[in-house]
Amino acid sequence: MRIGILGTGTMATTLGGAWVRAGHDVLVGGRNRAAAAATAARIGAAGHGSLADGATHGDIVLAAVPADVAPELVKGLADILTGRTVIDCTNPIVPTDDGLVLATGGMTSIAQRMANAAPGAHVAKAFNLCHESIWTLPLPVFEGAPLAVPFCGDDPRSLDQVAALITSMGCTPVPCGGLSRAVYVEATAAFAIGVWWSGAEARFAFPTPAQAPQNP
Repeated sequence: MRIGILGTGTMATTLGGAWVRAGHDVLVGGRNRAAAAATAARIGAAGHGSLADGATHGDIVLAAVPADVAPELVKGLADILTGRTVIDCTNPIVPTDDGLVLATGGMTSIAQRMANAAPGAHVAKAFNLCHESIWTLPLPVFEGAPLAVPFCGDDPRSLDQVAALITSMGCTPVPCGGLSRAVYVEATAAFAIGVWWSGAEARFAFPTPAQAPQNP
């Protein structure tokens, strides 16, 4: 796949690196061309350029920027992004005295705001639940099972692309419905990150019913 990355930070580096290892054609686009060049060199990307270059390059485009910036960013690139799959990997979370909360108020998602800002693009929410370090693993397998990657969106073709991208990384796609459900995926991230920050393990809160007695 041809993948354009908007951003030069940690998620751009780790996810972009995972996609390069999976054999995809990746171009890093940034506001700062020197930073884009450095990120591209670090991950072995096919090229680098401006944000517009990243948007133009990709059949899939990753918005790897802070959550509060993402909607305005795609709005400025809306014409280029028309018809393309745009992946939102952001987490709009802020710390409070009562723990992590969603900066959106939990009534909408950054993914939905991106879709509203660039109505011709096909926005999907994905890759926001794991710490960025997980994407540096050659093969994300835990307790003998490939990493599950939840994703959601409204366009069937784009969802197929995202599922294929996840599979190419050695992970298992977990479709979670339409883009209206992105708010729940973002809320799950706020919960899980808060649990990790407390020193506990979020995965222990979700045992599979298959591990329980069949006839309690």
